Amino acid sequence: MTKCWTKSANFRISLTVRGWWFKPIQEFAVCLMIISVGTRLRLCSQTCCDRALVSSSGLDSDESCEGGSESSFKDALADGGSQKNNGSVPQKNGMKKHRYCCIPAQRICWSQVNSLKELSKITMPIVFNEPLSFLQRMTEYMEHTYLINRACSLSDPMQRMQTVAAFAVSAVASQWDRTGKPFNPLLGETYELIREEQGFRLISEQVSHHPPVSAFHAESLGGDFVFHGSIYPKLKFWGKSVEAEPKGTITLELLKHNEAYTWSNPYCCVHNIIMGKLWIEQRGKVEIVNYRTGDKCVLNFKPCGMFGKELHKVEGYIQDKSKKKHCIIYGKWTECLWSVDPQVYEAHKKLEKKGDKTLKNVRKSLHDMPEVQETVSVIPGSTLLWRIDSRPPQSAMMYNFTNFAMSLNELDPGMEAVLAPTDSRFRPDIRAMENGNMNEASTEKERLEEKQRAARKERAKNDEEWSTRWFKLGTNTHTGSQDWLYTGGYFSRNYQNLPEIY
Repeated sequence: MTKCWTKSANFRISLTVRGWWFKPIQEFAVCLMIISVGTRLRLCSQTCCDRALVSSSGLDSDESCEGGSESSFKDALADGGSQKNNGSVPQKNGMKKHRYCCIPAQRICWSQVNSLKELSKITMPIVFNEPLSFLQRMTEYMEHTYLINRACSLSDPMQRMQTVAAFAVSAVASQWDRTGKPFNPLLGETYELIREEQGFRLISEQVSHHPPVSAFHAESLGGDFVFHGSIYPKLKFWGKSVEAEPKGTITLELLKHNEAYTWSNPYCCVHNIIMGKLWIEQRGKVEIVNYRTGDKCVLNFKPCGMFGKELHKVEGYIQDKSKKKHCIIYGKWTECLWSVDPQVYEAHKKLEKKGDKTLKNVRKSLHDMPEVQETVSVIPGSTLLWRIDSRPPQSAMMYNFTNFAMSLNELDPGMEAVLAPTDSRFRPDIRAMENGNMNEASTEKERLEEKQRAARKERAKNDEEWSTRWFKLGTNTHTGSQDWLYTGGYFSRNYQNLPEIY
């Protein structure tokens, strides 16, 4: 436990912060809290570091981590549009096909915290959260399931790889401007989601506490695919920014084609954690491998660069096992992804280079957020692979949630008798925050953390090991590395002997 006193002529605030991943960073983060007299309130680096985790992993910094072409464009829209939720037909888990168009309460903004007196009454961790558990946040992988279904229907392996690449990029698109932290899952917490109109069901579980590991397993209702993986992040603190490396392997199996694809997510970096506007970039190399054909897709999530010219850009290529390039992939992870023939791409680049002009607008400071270019320059002859869905009009006041994200915490009366008692929808702290009851959310969050601590101490006292229920640590048959694998049985609805975590 670390305490930090912040003083000025007229006030003194005591902050107590429980555990984090590393003690040195924890102490530095807490003591970097800058509270200026007047209207400007600044963010502590600890909280911003947590935001970096959110972007790639969604992990919180609370106690639970203590110690340790046009036609193709129309086709894409048609595929995406087929998933729009209309009607109110109940599903197997009691959830209606009608989804939230908003959440019950708006996000509390810092502009509402206009005095030090008010600041002292607000629990700091809660105001930087969003009302979702990381297990729910992780489920946002499935927002663009239509891309997997499209890949299953294609006969050409190169086209399948293009579509899988689009799915991999789309999986990080929901992170755009999502600076709120999901709640860290409690050990043994689960989350299920069944979407019959999209043709999948998913189960996830928090399988480890130190280090925090979240595992998930999704499968097609028609037996076309299996999608699974586990995520555990590694943090690097650079003073003015925080970088999160999302450890863990993502596996997609297309059963009809007897193919398996694996990849890891890109690095995520949060800038301006002390001063300036927070902004997020995804960067690094992502390699997608088809283990049956030997084809590989290499995607480069480009760093912003000095003038912000490369912000959000993704470029890459697909090659066969003989390393011959078959297509070029380009676009932005915040907007869209296109493919084009390599020769066409190279010819376009040469013309572009000849016509390149000196940049007129240079940012005054490297700490400024670069200007976002709203469109991608489309190369003639390109094929659209994916385009992001527009967010709802009220998204900015709803934690920048997508339509998909807004539906993840729905709890209709018919669902209560079907879901496991460990499901994230039953968490009282998240439910209170969603309803705008911040004090209750803070109290419940603290109670759940204390309960988890007590349970851990009791297991240690009795020399007991935690036993996962729906996943086990095994070997990924495709990569040969250790992975958390689904053991089956969840959807049989046998919930006996589940821990009472809430």
